[in-house]
Amino acid sequence: MSEVRAERKICIGKQDDFLERVGRAVEVEGQVIAVFRTSTHMYALLDRSPHPKGGPLNEGIVSGSFLYDPLYDWKIDMRDGMVQEPDSGQVQTFPLIVEGEDVYLLIAGNQLVSK
Repeated sequence: MSEVRAERKICIGKQDDFLERVGRAVEVEGQVIAVFRTSTHMYALLDRSPHPKGGPLNEGIVSGSFLYDPLYDWKIDMRDGMVQEPDSGQVQTFPLIVEGEDVYLLIAGNQLVSK
């Protein structure tokens, strides 16, 4: 029998709080999440570089659906968190919902829901 986990959503701000192509760090239940907005989508990633030395991602450069790590210039696909070749790794991503002007992060039970 599989376990059913109730989803809930946490408002992390208004859509206008997130400038296009500029990252913003938000803290949700003890996790720092980097949120990015493009002209067509919004993305949420764990605000920690997959590089072995770590570092924040919220100051990265956005180009389309890609994020360039501000410290190591790794190219990360914000849709699935995959680091592009020649580097490798993955960043945890999280689902966002926009309802009207409100932006919500999905939560399952007491844990952040990984996308």
